[in-house]
Amino acid sequence: MAEPLKNQYGADVPRVIAAMISAVHPSFNSAGFVREALHGYDALELMSRGKKIARALRAYLPDDYGRAVAILLDSLDQPHGRDPDLSLASFLFLPHTQFVAEYGLAHFELSMCAQHALTQRFTAEFSIRPFLLHHPEATLAQLRVWTADPSAHVRRLVSEGTRPRLPWAPRLRQFQLDPSPVLALLERLKDDPELYVRRSVANNLNDIGKDHPELLTRTVQTWLQDAPAERAWIVGHALRSAVKRGESAALAVLGFGQNAQVLVEQVQISPARVSMGGTVTLVFGLRNPLSCAQTVLVDLAVHYVKASGQARAKVFKLKTLELAPGQTVSLSKKLSLVQMSTRTHYPGLHQVDVLLNGQARALGMFELVNASDRAGVAASDLVE
Repeated sequence: MAEPLKNQYGADVPRVIAAMISAVHPSFNSAGFVREALHGYDALELMSRGKKIARALRAYLPDDYGRAVAILLDSLDQPHGRDPDLSLASFLFLPHTQFVAEYGLAHFELSMCAQHALTQRFTAEFSIRPFLLHHPEATLAQLRVWTADPSAHVRRLVSEGTRPRLPWAPRLRQFQLDPSPVLALLERLKDDPELYVRRSVANNLNDIGKDHPELLTRTVQTWLQDAPAERAWIVGHALRSAVKRGESAALAVLGFGQNAQVLVEQVQISPARVSMGGTVTLVFGLRNPLSCAQTVLVDLAVHYVKASGQARAKVFKLKTLELAPGQTVSLSKKLSLVQMSTRTHYPGLHQVDVLLNGQARALGMFELVNASDRAGVAASDLVE
């Protein structure tokens, strides 16, 4: 299992922040701040660790919010020595954004200036959300201005911070009910020069489509009119969850509205029984029996057994095939059954389907068994 991300966010983080603040504010009580930040720190998860540090900052920075934020911003460019290759290197500034989110709601202009500076070092997509809840009109107006900001980080904040279903963050229920204010912002970003921003736009549309599938389809159909390749990519990425759900309207937008008239052949799922932590290889062929070419969107659905004993499908993207008349193409996929932080595997029969233009066809199944049953697996393999 992968190492928890919080292990990269250890006791060195508050110590580094203390040193950076002390460099610009010598009266800062570094020892007291570090002591308070680390009290109970080890038991906390990543985001809670950031909030713990933010609350310690509140206790040891000046009571006046404006002075406290000014000190934090002055400290941003101080040397910190954190390894830039760490996946969480930029998370050094997570407590700074959480400080603004928790203590800056009554100081809108100051907090917006702070968000603008901070998001260019660590995303303010989490800390902007309380302002959208408590100051929706003013915050949306500020975000509209930021859609034209010279910084790609700031422009990305507009789309990422307004995602209704942003991971690691509370949902924005008002935008789940009525996403029109968000769509107005995305309209201004749909041809952004940076892929970094366009990917965020697509992710936001993908979120909207989970609550408003018809609105998503109408929006992307409009966007596809005279669309450059970059905007067409946004549409495809925005429709990915709708395609995985097999929504016919989304498939039609991408040109896969018709049932694929292909034959599934030569299916192999091996081994048929596999122990926890092993791998399963899926191989199958697709043959076009028609006298005309076909374009087929091919995905794979694995029905993973859950703790309840029920199964839930996980869809894996495979590829888009251009099948000539009579052509057969062989496809394969290797599934890892190692326990992961994002997916826990449970023993049982796992059904596997191939999705052809969103329509499921059964390939077969494999049985996942506990490691203690390894001897039984070996014996069955000998018999087979």
